[in-house]
Amino acid sequence: SLENPEPRTRARGIQLLSQVLLQCHSLLLEKEVVHLILFYENRLKDHHLVIPSVLQGLRALSLCVALPPGLAVSVLKAIFQEVHVQSLLQVDRHTVYSIITNFMRTREEELKGLGADFTFGFIQVMDGEKDPRNLLVAFRIVHDLISKDYSLGPFVEELFEVTSCYFPIDFTPPPNDPHGIQREDLILSLRAVLASTPRFAEFLLPLLIEKVDSEILSAKLDSLQTLVFQTASERVETEGLAALLSLTACLSRSVLRADAEDLLDSFLSNILQDCRHHLCEPDMKLVWPSAKLLQAAAGASARACDHITSSVLPLLLDQFHKHSQSNQRRTILEMILGFLKLQQKWSYEDKDENPLSGFKDQLCSLVFMALTDPSIQPQLVGIRTLTVLGTQPGLLSTGDLELAVGHLYRLSFLEEDSQSCRVAALEASGALAALYPVAFISHLIPKLAEELRREESDLARGDEPTKCSRHLRCLQALSAVSTHPSIVKETLPLLLQHLWQANKGNVVAGSTEVIAICQSLQRVAEKCQQDLESYWYFHETAVPCLLALAVQASMPEKEPSVLRKVLLEDEALAAMVSVIGTATTHLSPELAAQSVTHIVPLFLDGNTSFLPENSFPSRFQPFQDGSSGQRRLIALLMAFVCSLPRNVEIPQLNQLMRELLELSCCHGCTFSSTAAAKCFAGLLNKHPAGQQLDEFLQLAVDTVENGLGSKASRSQAFTLLLWVTKALVLRYHPLSSCLTARLMGLLSDPELGPAAADGFSLLMSDCTDVLTRAGHAEVRIMFRQRFFTDNVPALVQGFHAAPQDVKPNYLKGLSHVLNRLPKPVLLPELPTLLSLLLEALSCPDSVVQLSTLSCLQPLLLEAPQVMSLHVDTLVTKFLNLSSSPSMAVRIAALQCMHALTHLPTPVLLPYKPQVIRALAKPLDDKKRLVRKEAVSARGEWFLLGSPGS
Repeated sequence: SLENPEPRTRARGIQLLSQVLLQCHSLLLEKEVVHLILFYENRLKDHHLVIPSVLQGLRALSLCVALPPGLAVSVLKAIFQEVHVQSLLQVDRHTVYSIITNFMRTREEELKGLGADFTFGFIQVMDGEKDPRNLLVAFRIVHDLISKDYSLGPFVEELFEVTSCYFPIDFTPPPNDPHGIQREDLILSLRAVLASTPRFAEFLLPLLIEKVDSEILSAKLDSLQTLVFQTASERVETEGLAALLSLTACLSRSVLRADAEDLLDSFLSNILQDCRHHLCEPDMKLVWPSAKLLQAAAGASARACDHITSSVLPLLLDQFHKHSQSNQRRTILEMILGFLKLQQKWSYEDKDENPLSGFKDQLCSLVFMALTDPSIQPQLVGIRTLTVLGTQPGLLSTGDLELAVGHLYRLSFLEEDSQSCRVAALEASGALAALYPVAFISHLIPKLAEELRREESDLARGDEPTKCSRHLRCLQALSAVSTHPSIVKETLPLLLQHLWQANKGNVVAGSTEVIAICQSLQRVAEKCQQDLESYWYFHETAVPCLLALAVQASMPEKEPSVLRKVLLEDEALAAMVSVIGTATTHLSPELAAQSVTHIVPLFLDGNTSFLPENSFPSRFQPFQDGSSGQRRLIALLMAFVCSLPRNVEIPQLNQLMRELLELSCCHGCTFSSTAAAKCFAGLLNKHPAGQQLDEFLQLAVDTVENGLGSKASRSQAFTLLLWVTKALVLRYHPLSSCLTARLMGLLSDPELGPAAADGFSLLMSDCTDVLTRAGHAEVRIMFRQRFFTDNVPALVQGFHAAPQDVKPNYLKGLSHVLNRLPKPVLLPELPTLLSLLLEALSCPDSVVQLSTLSCLQPLLLEAPQVMSLHVDTLVTKFLNLSSSPSMAVRIAALQCMHALTHLPTPVLLPYKPQVIRALAKPLDDKKRLVRKEAVSARGEWFLLGSPGS
């Protein structure tokens, strides 16, 4: 269908794909998101019948967590350029607004990087909008543009015109309107926009004065209310509320005499008298300003809070029941939530003293009504209110808790369109589970356990996993509520049992299933880190279980099972590595010492006595001629021993280090040899200085040299050299200089030269599984600066002395070092290194080119004076690379051409005609991302030297 020449058929094909993405966007990988975005952006150029389905797909992709940086900007630019929004149907225009809203919520800094172009693009989208459903969303977007400080550039007046043309609002909702939009909603939304910035004042005041003279009464009233009741400065409002709070606090501290007037009581009564009637107005015009005043006063002292809360809550509870529309109820519940939060500031030893006690039944009833509202926004406010109620003792009865748990369970399994609600429900479950563990153990854990059993049963019968997302949500819920020791003792066995079921062959699971369970286990481990008892329980339960599963899977068998193969895959083992590392880093030295006496002998001696279900068909000997499956489990040993506190003594350390060295140079399995090298390096990094460390280092150097001399194990020996060097560089060990020099020597090696160049990237980067600060590695805070100072001169010297065919390796190594160096350190050295960086741009290796361009781009912004001296070379090389065979290089070169416009204008003007002509070619590039950067760069060069640019 996607390739069908008939537009309607193509539209149906894209519609199906878009509907699938709306269901599963949270499961997409980053590379999949990139591929899909490129496809959908290209389809925006298709027939007009296809566009609505394309927009639905882009809406789904705008919700993706895995969206790489830059693609949000790319999507919006494509929409602004390719789609005439106002020619679409209402629902499709609403989709465009939803895409913009999603990106503004999650990619604010990226969009701000567009500057005023984003504002101009949105003005084009909104211009001519007539549907009230869309206008409400559009007004909210404009308000966010202003309040969140997006650049308006020269388009202030245009933005004002595109919104003020609706003033005054003339809208009468049709009878039986299912959308529930009222004229007042539009009035308040538009008023908030018009009064959101002083920059509108010069346009707004004449408009209001003109409308005050109108013959239409509603226009007069709306103009006067906009003029009088909206503060033009958020700062003025904030300072006014702060002054009210201070004044109330001062009166709260006054000493009362028996015959004197209670000044605080009188003051608060005056405020209540001025504000309470606004809380009861049907049109709710001044509800929020009044609530802010009351909350400011209530925040001053416990006495003020009690006085105001006891007077205001009955009014708000009554108003909630008088209004039937979701948005009005949400507003009232948000105000109630504000007063409940203020009560949290003051502790009440006797729960009967809490002024909320008399309203607890009504409050719970309101919350449960909000949680069952069909709209997402009231549900979100209801979840937050429930959480605040739960934090105050005595406000939730046993029956209320059971209902609350039931609602949270339901909300945790909502569809993808309700992702924000689902996330909020999981967070609330975690917060309340810590306070009410018995309720969650009684009413939630059994339901989640049943979900897992149902999944196991379906898969055991060979059914397709049609409810994969539901199963993942069940795993997420189990980890979310693991916030209390007693709950962890329920959830952890469930998760481990689920993994065991898979290992026994009862469930046909893939690596994604194992990874999902491990990710859930890791989240539980992270939550347990705050409580020593829970953390130790997790460690002594989960770590032996994972090890037992892995050992069982590594055993030789007559008929290899698919599942056991899955457990030994790189991705599954990496997931288990994360769990074991997270479950070990926070152990006390005493408890870590207990654990290490079991786990190290498991790998060295095959002692499986501490493992659950430890009747294995053969011995576990990963070091002594073990099978390749057993050797792969060295990664799990690495996760454990490299996460231990430094002062924990490791038994049989001498034997362990020798075994790791030997395995690190075995050429049978790269995964195993690399894990052994990393484990050796991690232990080396933490080992205290002394004779034993020197012996280990000498052994390592000898092993590396012997391995490099053997054709069969050169690659493994090089990997060992790399990790040992990193371990020593991080702790400033003197031998690191010799090993780094040895690594530099390998830059001239015909076989290992390119890998040695890439090795400098590893030396300068942060790792996630070993040699981390979280894992107690010795990492000096300025190791990158020291490495730069000690080694870059030698790299430069080596480059100049190297044969022509070796120079690219030196350039690549140098660019890796410079690219990861803090820019304040690099800037003083820039004059001496710049010529070398420019030479690197002529290197035929695209990796060198890309790394160098990535290094130069920020320097164009931060060191314009130095870069100006080389503008001729920069322009020539960047333009040449804009035609590179590599798409990534073309994009980076065009981004550098864009960044060049930050250099002083007089320096650039002689090159302007040449650049504009040259940048016309990439405008026709076959890749859309390249065209996008070309448009952006060429536009900036066009504006160069223009007034105001």
